[in-house]
Amino acid sequence: MSFNVSNLSFSYGEREVLHDVSFSLGDGCLGAVLGPNGAGKTTLFRCVLGLRDDYRGSIEANGHDVARLSVRKRAREMAYIPQAHAAPFDYEAIDVVLMACGTDMGMLRAPRREHEERAMDALERVGIADLAHRVVTRLSGGQQQLVLVARAVAQDARSIVMDEPTSALDFGNTARVLELVRSLADEGRSVLLSTHQPEQAYLYADSVIALADGRVAAVGSPAEVVTSEGVSGLYGMGVLVSPLFGDRARACVPVSCLRSSAAAPSREGREPSRLKGDRLT
Repeated sequence: MSFNVSNLSFSYGEREVLHDVSFSLGDGCLGAVLGPNGAGKTTLFRCVLGLRDDYRGSIEANGHDVARLSVRKRAREMAYIPQAHAAPFDYEAIDVVLMACGTDMGMLRAPRREHEERAMDALERVGIADLAHRVVTRLSGGQQQLVLVARAVAQDARSIVMDEPTSALDFGNTARVLELVRSLADEGRSVLLSTHQPEQAYLYADSVIALADGRVAAVGSPAEVVTSEGVSGLYGMGVLVSPLFGDRARACVPVSCLRSSAAAPSREGREPSRLKGDRLT
């Protein structure tokens, strides 16, 4: 298993944030973590990445105990894409991506041609090769996030951890990034990402881990977790989950919105649909 989290608990002082969290993610799989704000998703990722070592339980990445890995070894095993990143200097995009090659460059060594080619390949794969020599601090938030994705690709780690990687992206770039992430998993990497969009989890993931109040509410395939009952319970509101395109995708819509729409005239002046139970007629 690429990730094996067993009985993980973590507290900030007396406030317990994670309680007895357990799940596994195999090689070549994309795992999506769902949960409301404050559920413990970011803290879980910080523990998985070895950025916190004061947890209880065990975390293994690619068969290695994360708590025993050196910083360099962790970088070879796992790449990380945070929600946001503020560049402290006016680096060009290609320089930010080149930083991912540090695990095999050595201390205070200049990047070799092979490293520069790897960085450009990563930028091209993400679709932003034209931004290579643009100053990162002058890029939009979405473009900066794409640079971080390219950096993770260039790091060439066996596993990738992504904390809401598409939160700053528009619709088109969101789709491109998730399709890229899906292809990285198909090539054998394991990817663990968090998202606030159950539809994304259903469309791209192999496994879904639902967190609520620091506990695992459900673990299973997207078809098992992304359901009306499951999503409603996770977010504490009525949600209708409906299949699309022969159940290759699922739409999640708040029931309250559907009831409101059913009670009002449609924009085209047609008779509105009627809501019966949890289904529109």
